[in-house]
Amino acid sequence: MAKAALSPSISRYIRSMSEEANAHGTIMIAAFEGWNDACQAATNVVRHLVSHYESREVRHIRCDGYYDYQVARPMLCNVTGRRRILWPQTTFYEIDVAADKHIYAQIAPEPNYRWLDYCRQSMHIAEELDVTSMVTLGSMFADCPHTRPLPLDVSNGDCQCDMDREYSGPVGIPTVLNTMAEEEGFNVTSMWVSIPQYLGSDECAQGTMRILGRLSRIIGVDLDCGDLNDRAEQWKAQADMLMRCNDDLADYVHHLEHDYDMKAKARQVADFGAPAAEQLVREAEAFLRGHTD
Repeated sequence: MAKAALSPSISRYIRSMSEEANAHGTIMIAAFEGWNDACQAATNVVRHLVSHYESREVRHIRCDGYYDYQVARPMLCNVTGRRRILWPQTTFYEIDVAADKHIYAQIAPEPNYRWLDYCRQSMHIAEELDVTSMVTLGSMFADCPHTRPLPLDVSNGDCQCDMDREYSGPVGIPTVLNTMAEEEGFNVTSMWVSIPQYLGSDECAQGTMRILGRLSRIIGVDLDCGDLNDRAEQWKAQADMLMRCNDDLADYVHHLEHDYDMKAKARQVADFGAPAAEQLVREAEAFLRGHTD
C-alpha cells in the first residue's frame, strides 16, 4: 500500500526541525527583565532551565555604570545570618540540557545606560565561551486571545517574522544585542511571544512554554516542561473565569478569536492555493455581513 503524501506545510516543518537542530552549534540564549519581558515569560525560560538541569555560573558582568538604582534597585537579603546587599548584575550560566549537549544562558535586568558597551562585553564573553549562535528571548503584551496558542514570532538570518518586517519604533536591548551579534558573525535568532494584554502582569507559564517548545527545536533536545503545563492550565482557568464574570471582556475575546482564526486560515492559503483563498474570502464576507445587519 502506498504511503500517503505529506502536506507541504508538514514537510517543511519536519525539514526545519532537522535543519535547526544541526545548524546552530554552541548556543547562548539571552533574556532581560523589564520592558522586553511581559509577565516574565522570557526570563522565566532561563530560570526554568537553570532550576531543572545541572547548571553553573560561568561569567558575570558587574553592574557598575550600567544601572539606575532607583529603577533596578539593589536587594537586601540574609545569608547564614548575615545581611548582604545584592546588586543588579548579569549572570551567564552553562546548562547541561542532555548528556552530550550543553548551552549557555545570559539573564539580567535590562541595563539603563551604555548599551553598546554592555553588548560589546556580552559579545566578548560569548567569544570566550566559543558560542556560535545567539538566541534572544522576549515577551510583549498584544491583542491576542488566551484561548488560542499564544503567537510566537521567530526571526533569523533566513526569514523575518511579520513583526520585524513591519515594526518601526522603540527597541530594547535584545534588538541591539542581535544587531551587534550579526555584525560579529554570529548566527542570530530572535523569539518573541505575545501575551494577552487584558490579563495584567501575572506570570504567564503558557508564554514560557511557547518559547521553550521552539527552543527545543533549535537546540535539538526535547526540553523538560516540569510543572509549566499545570501552571499554564491554572492561568487559562483564571482567564476563563474573568470572561464568565465580564460580558464585555467575553465579547472582546470572541472578537480576538475570530481575528486569530482568520489569520490562521490566511496562512493556510499560502500552502494550499487559490481554492482555499476563495473560501476564506467567502467566510470573511459572511462575517462582515453579519456585523453590518
